[in-house]
Amino acid sequence: MGLKPSALLASILLFFLVSCGETPKKQELKEAQNTLKKDSILDNPVPEEIQEEPKEKEEEAFVLNEENVIDFFFNYAKELKEDKVRLTTSMGSFTVQLYDNVPYHKANFIYLARKGYFDNTQFHRVVKDFIIQGGNSDDKKTWQKRKAIGRYLLPPDAKKGHKHHRGTISMPSSERDNPHKLASPYEFFIVVTRPGSYHLDGSYTPFGRVIEGMDVVDAINNVPVGDGDWPYQNVYILKAEVL
Repeated sequence: MGLKPSALLASILLFFLVSCGETPKKQELKEAQNTLKKDSILDNPVPEEIQEEPKEKEEEAFVLNEENVIDFFFNYAKELKEDKVRLTTSMGSFTVQLYDNVPYHKANFIYLARKGYFDNTQFHRVVKDFIIQGGNSDDKKTWQKRKAIGRYLLPPDAKKGHKHHRGTISMPSSERDNPHKLASPYEFFIVVTRPGSYHLDGSYTPFGRVIEGMDVVDAINNVPVGDGDWPYQNVYILKAEVL
C-alpha cells in the first residue's frame, strides 16, 4: 500500500533530522572520548613532584668481625656504666659482677646480653666439681643469632691479676686451630671447684665473679650428664638481664 503525500513528507523530514542531527552528536562524543583518553595518557603525565620515588636501599645490618671487633668494643666499653648481669635459668637465677679492667670481655658479655643472645641457650657442658659452661645450644636459632651478630674472637686478657677462684666467670678459647688461645665470645664457664681451679690461670680470661646465687650454680653442676658432659635434661638460660 503506498504512502499518502503528507505521510511521505513527514518520513523525509524525520530521516533528515536523524541524519543531520543525531549522527554528528554521536561522532562528537566519540571524538571527545578519544581526545580525553589521549590527553590523559600521553599529554598529561603524572607531575614529577607526586611521582613515587624509588625506595632507598635498606642499610645493611652491622655485623661484628675480626677486623672491627676491637675498635667496636673499645668504644662500647667507654660508655658502659653497668657491671652486673643476672642470669635466670630453668633452675633459678644468679648474678655476676664483671671486672672493669678486662674491658673487651666485659663489653662483649654485656653486649650479647642486651642483644638477647643468651636467652634460651643452655648450659651445654657440666663437669662435676669443676665447671659449668653455657652459651651454646642444640637449637638452630642459636646459630642464627650468632650469624646475625657476627663471627669473631677476642684476644686473651689473662694478666690483670684475676685468678680462677670458685665462682669466677671466665671465657673459653675457640676450638678451632688457635695457638694464641683467642677467646670464644659466645660462651662462658663458671668455676665451682673449692677453692678454685688455678691451673686455668694464664690460659683463659677471668672477667667477673658470681656475687649472688652460687647455690644455683652448684645445683646445675650436680645434674646428671651424658657423653660430652651435656646434661641429660637441658638446663636453659631463660633470660640475661644487665643490671
